[in-house]
Amino acid sequence: MSNPLIEIKNLEKEYVSGEVVTKVLHGLSFNINKGEFVSIMGPSGSGKSTLMHILGFLDRLSTGKYLFNNKDVTQLEDDELALLRNEEVGFVFQAFNLLPRTTVLDNVKLPLLYSNKKGNIDEIATKVLESVGLGHRVNYFTNQISGGEKQRVAIARALVNNPSIIFADEPTGNLDSKSGVQVMAILQKLNDLGNTIILVTHETYTSEHAKRIIKIKDGMIEEDYLVKNRRYANDGEMLK
Repeated sequence: MSNPLIEIKNLEKEYVSGEVVTKVLHGLSFNINKGEFVSIMGPSGSGKSTLMHILGFLDRLSTGKYLFNNKDVTQLEDDELALLRNEEVGFVFQAFNLLPRTTVLDNVKLPLLYSNKKGNIDEIATKVLESVGLGHRVNYFTNQISGGEKQRVAIARALVNNPSIIFADEPTGNLDSKSGVQVMAILQKLNDLGNTIILVTHETYTSEHAKRIIKIKDGMIEEDYLVKNRRYANDGEMLK
């Protein structure tokens, strides 16, 4: 039986500048169930990033329906969307988006400062860092760690509020191949633990680490299928 976390029906997105209307997404319909690992794949300009921004409450659809945990997102005010985004969604971006001249620990605990969660935030953040193999980097500054470690800090920050869903936008794009494998291994392990993952990428190799691929082309769904020969990342070096 399906257990939809996200329900999308006839989603359209357009941008208006004066008299110019640019249509980006054209009538997309799909569901994503709790616990799925889905890759949204497509070339540059396909609309995949716009779709991710809408799914992650960073942007609004123009027409259509979006239900998140049976809640109609289109009816929410901006402050309600911001609260939902902080408590239910974790983001991992290609550029890491870490605060410079700030410790690894302070970066990870930042979302907790804006949430209603209770407890010792230093302990919570440290525990999450340990789960991605960075317990020994807690007091390092972000300019003292490698690119692969920066992305793992970003993953820890995405996890710290225990979100319902994690969006990974080209998470291996700025990494060497070894670090990229480590990041994909972490995402696969998180999914194995029950986390819902949406991976946005233009790379076929990276997309095949997911269990399902939704291909976007020219703002429309070209294909939506399960991955038969799924790739599994080798994370043997991850915790070293």
